[in-house]
Amino acid sequence: MVIKSADYIISCVDQNQYPKDNLPIILLLGRSNVGKSSFINTITNRKKLAYTSSKPGKTLTLNFYRINNQFYFVDAPGYGYASRSFDTRQNFGKMIENILSNNERLKKVFLIVDSRIEPTDDDLLMIEFLRHYNHNLKVVATKSDKLSKNEIFKNKNIIKNKLAITDDDLIIFSSLNKTGVADVDNEINNIL
Repeated sequence: MVIKSADYIISCVDQNQYPKDNLPIILLLGRSNVGKSSFINTITNRKKLAYTSSKPGKTLTLNFYRINNQFYFVDAPGYGYASRSFDTRQNFGKMIENILSNNERLKKVFLIVDSRIEPTDDDLLMIEFLRHYNHNLKVVATKSDKLSKNEIFKNKNIIKNKLAITDDDLIIFSSLNKTGVADVDNEINNIL
């Protein structure tokens, strides 16, 4: 897919605030600081479209990015960040549940995990939640450039086993060396 335009549109906390143009939505979910914003910047070939930070917990809303006037990437707040208050974590949960349930515009969910570490209990809860809603799901394992080929092979198997997915359900990804970009492009093209 050739990205001709990529624009930040709005940050939302409620369905009433979503853009009204009915474009399809691709939702990005994952733990805090797993690389969701870097993923958006890499796919769109824009360095600063989505704000990135070395500190976890910066995304507090559902951030809508309109791509080629064809669809939205929606960057969700990261889960599993313990420093947030209980009320804040509850509000995030409601935001995520709202976008996942009764949303005909939601065409794909990319569950972003860190290829360097074993999926957490939060990742397991999220994938079960996504399966419950029967969403079109693909797991993207980021930061693969930080691993050797042997480590990638080993960690890929750990991720597949822990999340109960197959090779077809997983994309190994790197924002640095662009590994997996073509696979993500294919996934997007298939839903448009």
